[in-house]
Amino acid sequence: MLYGKTDCGLQYAVRKSGTAAAYCALTIRCGTRDEAGFHSGLAHFTEHTVFKGTGKKSASVINGYLDRLGGELNAFTTKEEIVIHATVLKEDLPKAAGLLFELATSAVFPENEISIEKGVVADEINSYKDSPSEDIYDKFEEMLFCGHPLSAPILGTISSVKKIEREELLKFVREKFTPERMAFTVVADMEEKKMEKFAWKMAEKWFPQGRMVPEGQDEGTAPAGIAGSCTPPVRKKFDKTVNKKNHQVNCVIGNFGPSLYEERRRIATILMCNILGGPANNSILNYKLREKNGLVYGVECTCTQYSDSGIVTVCLGCDKENLGKCLDMIHKEIHRLQTVPLSPGRLAAAKKQFLGQMAISSDNGETQCLAMGKSLVSYGTVLSDECTKAKVEAVSALEIMEAARTIFDENSLCRLTFL
Repeated sequence: MLYGKTDCGLQYAVRKSGTAAAYCALTIRCGTRDEAGFHSGLAHFTEHTVFKGTGKKSASVINGYLDRLGGELNAFTTKEEIVIHATVLKEDLPKAAGLLFELATSAVFPENEISIEKGVVADEINSYKDSPSEDIYDKFEEMLFCGHPLSAPILGTISSVKKIEREELLKFVREKFTPERMAFTVVADMEEKKMEKFAWKMAEKWFPQGRMVPEGQDEGTAPAGIAGSCTPPVRKKFDKTVNKKNHQVNCVIGNFGPSLYEERRRIATILMCNILGGPANNSILNYKLREKNGLVYGVECTCTQYSDSGIVTVCLGCDKENLGKCLDMIHKEIHRLQTVPLSPGRLAAAKKQFLGQMAISSDNGETQCLAMGKSLVSYGTVLSDECTKAKVEAVSALEIMEAARTIFDENSLCRLTFL
């Protein structure tokens, strides 16, 4: 793997694979939290509408540009990034990469397409309301980060999306889609030096004026989203129940977690979450609540990190009469993690399982490509597998206990229930 930064500020990372498919992505360090001064949901709406036409291609041409090659074009928005990515045969990589840069730098946002897409996004917002397990997590995050930029819903609201206009989209892209906020990543069966030269070529073609500094920002100022440039949210405890009249009750308990830049605490927390409620059937909550007692269809413990904070949650859905029993069992298992250190054997097994999950998950070109982009815009580097393994192996049983104590502290633990 090779990575670096071009003269215009665009970061890149390339990695050789052994498959016929090639993967490329453009990760842009701007997301929902960067919507101050704009309508809520603008970042996500921008992601949708960059596909609706450029100075050279219409929406219909863009939609079929990679399809006719057997490839795929997609995008997604998070609280802190917009990502446009593509999968093609390796001989079509130049076409795919060129399209990504064209969408990010030359979108024209036709008025008629904006109007159509507002209806599409409104349907997407309503679809979330029909999925309690997704809706409750979004509402929990809004409440936990109340008053902070991270509280804004990624999709926005139907009302806010209706107010978005073309000039606002153009202004957002002009301010946020700058090369020093971008990372271009490639995973393909090609020589890495050749791919590195290709990344430089893309930067020179699409940013011929060199480095661009957003208006009002000095050269030496860290862009928004870099460690130390954001104010962490204020801790506010809540316990709220909303009557949704659903057949199943959904519940989320959680708290703030470590940020992207609290390295040791972050890794210990991720490992603790995997032990408590990771995807494997032998995770504590999956085994106790589902496999052993049949109380839930699904339960999970997740950890998401942002540049200045994070969120850790336990989410479950169950029959209403089982909620109290489920919560009692969850708190009992959390208390055990808080007070009884893992034995050396169990800790070693937990680390092996987590590292195995990571290796299997990342044994995919698209996953590697997207992960490299996230790492570049967050840290300015891409960690090797060996480095990541060493960091996980360094976590102690006491650090896992401390993570459980801090995050699941009853004095600050929050809960939201949909009945």
